[in-house]
Amino acid sequence: MLLVIYIFCLVFLSYLAGSISFAVIVSKLMLLPSPYSYGSENPGATNVLRTGNKLAAFFTLLGDMAKGFLAVKFLPVCILSDAALLVHAPVATGLALIGVLLGHVFPIFHSFKGGKGVATAAGGLLALNLAVGFSVLSTWLIVSFVFRYSSLAAICASLVAPFFVFWLTQQLELTYLVSVASVILLLRHKGNIVNLLNGTESKIGSKGN
Repeated sequence: MLLVIYIFCLVFLSYLAGSISFAVIVSKLMLLPSPYSYGSENPGATNVLRTGNKLAAFFTLLGDMAKGFLAVKFLPVCILSDAALLVHAPVATGLALIGVLLGHVFPIFHSFKGGKGVATAAGGLLALNLAVGFSVLSTWLIVSFVFRYSSLAAICASLVAPFFVFWLTQQLELTYLVSVASVILLLRHKGNIVNLLNGTESKIGSKGN
């Protein structure tokens, strides 16, 4: 029963951390319009980039990655006992990843209207395992560089993430949980998938949706 309470606290606190929107915070600090008011109306680095302010987009990206990394890296250690963490570390870190991702996608501080979760998931994967994180990030960078579609890069990275987790960690529980996170990301990109198929998806740096 105590373990269930620990896990609930872990997921809930991860969710609260994920609900902090750095797109909104950075935009306010740098006197930019709300990310909900232009472009895709998505509070994320790609949309902030549409303002033309690359520094704001960078800080948004950095903040979203940092909250994913910190939630996955430190919350399980802070909340679970040493013995519980030793036994349940893959499950705990995987649940922290899902919690912080859900917070970003459905933030309680912003009427549950959040971003796509790519940067937050990337930070979380780096915390889970550096090799996994860098492999997924490399996939995103290669696809985005070649095709210039942030959404396509995110979709491809989401698809390969569970395979990298299993290949590099050999942990089934963690693979299952990362698969859940990948499904969340793919569902958040369903509109982008339609746009890609229709040839109407905006490329990186464009002013469109």
